[in-house]
Amino acid sequence: MATNYRAMCRARSKAERFSKISIVIEETDETLFWLEMLEELEYVQKELLTDIKNKTEEILKVTSSYRKMLKS
Repeated sequence: MATNYRAMCRARSKAERFSKISIVIEETDETLFWLEMLEELEYVQKELLTDIKNKTEEILKVTSSYRKMLKS
């Protein structure tokens, strides 16, 4: 996720930046999925996942908002 964000920051065009931020969003959403699976399967205590899930959701919101701005 972080490496793709760095690549997005170094994009040579708006189209490339849009493509890279889309990858960041996809990977962030995948991370959130696996955190939810860990919680649902009770492999990790819910209390331990709460903070990291909240931060992951925030990253997802911010990057999605940025992608919308790029699209317009």
